[in-house]
Amino acid sequence: MTRALLVLTCVVFVLLLLAGMWLGWRNRARRQAGLPDLPAVPAELGAQRLPPATGLYVGTTFATSWQDRVVHAGLGRRAEATLALYDSGAVIDRSGATPVFVPADDLLDARLAPALAGKVMGAGGLLVLRWRLGDNELDTGFRADDKSVYPSWVRTLARSVP
Repeated sequence: MTRALLVLTCVVFVLLLLAGMWLGWRNRARRQAGLPDLPAVPAELGAQRLPPATGLYVGTTFATSWQDRVVHAGLGRRAEATLALYDSGAVIDRSGATPVFVPADDLLDARLAPALAGKVMGAGGLLVLRWRLGDNELDTGFRADDKSVYPSWVRTLARSVP
């Protein structure tokens, strides 16, 4: 009897934790409902400026806080992804989710970071693209399978961003 009561208490506790996480995610999405829609991927992307890199889309945060995750339009979900840079902008093709397109005019910066959105990788473990969505500056983290691509991204965007 005591064991059953203890198991039931643990199950209820876990369910309460899951409900709290779900409510927090829903409330965050409600607070971010005023963000503009993501730009659609254009039919013509132009010339490819950097070869595609495979890896993990870590997430997107507001530029002012590396842990303030953006959940608007599915930006909060981690996924395997391919990152590529074209003349028209950057495309993050996420597995199981709609691609994220960042127009070239909205790309502000690229840098290496140790962490983003609760994913801590250590020094230089993440490529972070800073971009503009409406009036908001966002940081999008990408952990490449081959980290040797990071310097070319940082150099290329440093030269092309005004």
